[in-house]
Amino acid sequence: MRVKDVKKVVLAYSGGLDTSVILKWLQTTYNCEVVTFTADLGQGEELGPARDKALLLGIKPENIFVDDLRETFVKDFVFPMFRANALYEGMYLLGTSIARPLISQRQIEIAEQVGADAVSHGATGKGNDQVRFELSYYALKPDIKIIAPWREWELTSRTALISFAEQHQIPIAKDKRGEAPFSVDANLLHASSEGKVLEDPAQEVPDYVYSRTISPEDAPDKPTYITVDFETGDACAIDGVKMSPATLLAKLNDLGRDNGIGRLDLVENRFVGMKSRGMYETPGGTILAVAHRAIESITLDRGAAHLKDQIMPQYAELIYNGFWFSPEREMLQALIDKSQEFVAGQVRLKLYKGGVHVVGRSSPYSLYDQDLVTFEEGAVAYDHRDAAGFIKLNALRLRTLGQRKKKLGL
Repeated sequence: MRVKDVKKVVLAYSGGLDTSVILKWLQTTYNCEVVTFTADLGQGEELGPARDKALLLGIKPENIFVDDLRETFVKDFVFPMFRANALYEGMYLLGTSIARPLISQRQIEIAEQVGADAVSHGATGKGNDQVRFELSYYALKPDIKIIAPWREWELTSRTALISFAEQHQIPIAKDKRGEAPFSVDANLLHASSEGKVLEDPAQEVPDYVYSRTISPEDAPDKPTYITVDFETGDACAIDGVKMSPATLLAKLNDLGRDNGIGRLDLVENRFVGMKSRGMYETPGGTILAVAHRAIESITLDRGAAHLKDQIMPQYAELIYNGFWFSPEREMLQALIDKSQEFVAGQVRLKLYKGGVHVVGRSSPYSLYDQDLVTFEEGAVAYDHRDAAGFIKLNALRLRTLGQRKKKLGL
């Protein structure tokens, strides 16, 4: 991209060292107008300083956007994903992955609002986030120009970043002057930590890395019992108290934190081709995932439940790889949402020292029939003798194969 091609760029801006350097670098390298966008996704940080820092770096007040997207994040992104029981590589609840399409969506909306011809992000050239951001940008605005500084500039070390910041009078927090022990990404669903002290997968995660959960060993010796209510596949109440999506997830986070729930030490396969070790804390999401599975267990037909389990890995991989706005994800979502029409009721859970245990579930749409499964005699619509024909028909091909083996002496 030629420098003169960009007139106005919307930057995904956190106010931290990296994106503050990027802000100034965009101004000096592209000589363009910069608009900053900071999303509140429940990361737990005060966002006022990001606005103040943008002003300090010469951004016009009308070009500074700080948006509270917590309810949108949970309602339109987290909840649809949890309807699918999505787990990447069988373990990861996709806390970072699911935040990127929302940030990208709002960034493109702002670009159109202010007449920007480019967008920029602070993702590195080795990670998944560059892919997630840029696939979303292109899906939403095919002709948008994208500036990815980490793939363009020569500032390849923290020392170089700090030197650039000092040269351009960018304030640097004291804790940013030393080498960061690990990097953190956080939102209302999770906190993830990667790099530095976590790079050796043979070494246990140090205690100081954890920020969202207490140690299971330090959790209360007495279990905590809660109920979670569902309507059409989405959690809507805790202990009978109706809550908005973001408020509910925040409450589950508190319960999970206090009971040491939601820690995951994972080595995953990045979309760009390398393996990465990360430590994830998803306290509320871990509780929600168990509860949703439990309510589905009595409200979903076997065929629907098994089909969901078959497509789940593909759905999770689409989100992980950045294809939230792809037609295939939307098609799968329509199928998943159809399955949730009668996923309603209440789940009772026991939270204890890092564990989430289902101790009860009920639903007005339950398919569980106690008369059918009881060992007691009763007037039921099941005749034990029918099982013989069922088994013989299912065994027909196995018996045929067995006869062939016998004939061939195998």
